[in-house]
Amino acid sequence: MSFNIAIVVLNWNQAELTTNTLNSFLKIKSVSFKWHIFVVDNASTDGSLSTLKKTFSKSKKITFLKSSKNLGYTGGNNLGIKAALKKNFSHILVANNDILVKDDFLAQLVSVAKLQPQSVLAPKIYFAPGFEYHHHYQKKDLGKVIWAMGGKFDWQNIYGSNIGIDEVDQGQYDQADFDIDFISGCCFLAPASLFKKIGLLDDRFYLYLEDVDFTHRAKSAGFQLLVAPKSVIWHLNSGSSKPGSDIQEYFITRNRLLFAQKFASTRTKLALFRESLKFLFSPSYWRRQGVIDFYLQRFGRGSWR
Repeated sequence: MSFNIAIVVLNWNQAELTTNTLNSFLKIKSVSFKWHIFVVDNASTDGSLSTLKKTFSKSKKITFLKSSKNLGYTGGNNLGIKAALKKNFSHILVANNDILVKDDFLAQLVSVAKLQPQSVLAPKIYFAPGFEYHHHYQKKDLGKVIWAMGGKFDWQNIYGSNIGIDEVDQGQYDQADFDIDFISGCCFLAPASLFKKIGLLDDRFYLYLEDVDFTHRAKSAGFQLLVAPKSVIWHLNSGSSKPGSDIQEYFITRNRLLFAQKFASTRTKLALFRESLKFLFSPSYWRRQGVIDFYLQRFGRGSWR
């Protein structure tokens, strides 16, 4: 099978961050496969698209797409995915605009994809130096602190967590045989056939848990979720939104309930219903609004400002 990979990168008012990511991608080494980048501008208001077009005007490896309105993480990426599917790319790599990649990271993903064609693949993701949650690491370990080796999912509480997070990489996961429940939307490679089989990212989520939803649907459809440990990238963690921010409060609150509605057991749904009633009295306006919008079935952007 020949590999022709579409790389979808979403930008919204972050020209500098996206520029660094694109420059990193443009150093990709490829021999046995082709690749092309689709940059989707999610209706930026700061001139990002013009800046990016000017910066990369000489590159034939990048196509720019513009949305007329902010479609969120799901809708923006879906715009790029649809463009890739129309061009008959064999595989699609969805990637954040706040990552830096090793020049052979895509070649390493391809080597695994050739052996495991029915799979969704993630690279080994490190924190970019200085972007760790904690600051107790030795200088020699910076750049090797794991952000994710895939994810585990707590089905009783509807929370996901990254495998290996905050651990210094000493190869402890490279040969380990462990189950992966989901793959982060930070970066994943999937065959185009998967999107044709199960559909695109669910636009109702807009932002957060859409990756858990998508990779759970992929797993249910018989695809494996795998990490290629020789494929390495670095994540400038929370380059787009800060932990504990209003935007997280709103979308995670609402989308946990949506995800549970789609997939959880009756027992878990009842537990979340009781929890959601308590959230209606939360001091957080956006947590309260997330619950209200779920029960009013206001999805997508919902009430987010």
